[in-house]
Amino acid sequence: MKKIGLIFSVILLTVSATIAQPKIGYVDSETIKKQLPEAQDTQKKLDAIIKEWQEELSRMERDWQTKYDDYEKRKLILSEQKRIEIEKELVQVEDQIAKYRQDKFGVRGELFQKQEELMKPILNRIFNAISEIAKEQDYDFVFDRSSDIIFLYAKEEYDITKLVLEKLK
Repeated sequence: MKKIGLIFSVILLTVSATIAQPKIGYVDSETIKKQLPEAQDTQKKLDAIIKEWQEELSRMERDWQTKYDDYEKRKLILSEQKRIEIEKELVQVEDQIAKYRQDKFGVRGELFQKQEELMKPILNRIFNAISEIAKEQDYDFVFDRSSDIIFLYAKEEYDITKLVLEKLK
C-alpha cells in the first residue's frame, strides 16, 4: 500500500511539474529609455532636428501668410490675369508647405527614418539585455507594459504560429 502511495506521489509530482505555470515577466521600455544615457542623448539629437524643421515650417507658413495678406489687400485692384497668377503662386506655396511637412514628419518621412537610424542600435541593446535576463531567469514570456502587449521574448514551445498558418491553408 505504501508503494502505491509512493508511486502515486511520484506520478503526481511529475505531472504537476510538466503542467507548471509559465513564468511571465514584464518591462517598461519607456522607463528604460528614459534612464539610459545614450537614449537620452539620441532623443536630444532628435529634438534638435525636430525644432529645426518646425522652425523652417513656421517660416514657410509665415511667408505664405504674408503673401496671402498682401493678395487680399490688393485683389480688388489687380487685373484678372495678375489675380490668377498670384492665386497659383499661393497654391504652389501651400503645396510646398504640405510636401515639406509630409517629407519631414509624414509616416515614412525623414523624422521616422532618423528615429529608426538613431534608436535601432539602442533598442537592439535593450532587447538583447531583456533576452539574456529572460534566459538566465528562465522566463517563458516577457511583455512590455509601456505599449500595447508586445512579446519581447517567448520560448519557442509556446509559439503556435506554424499551427495557425497550417490551419489557414
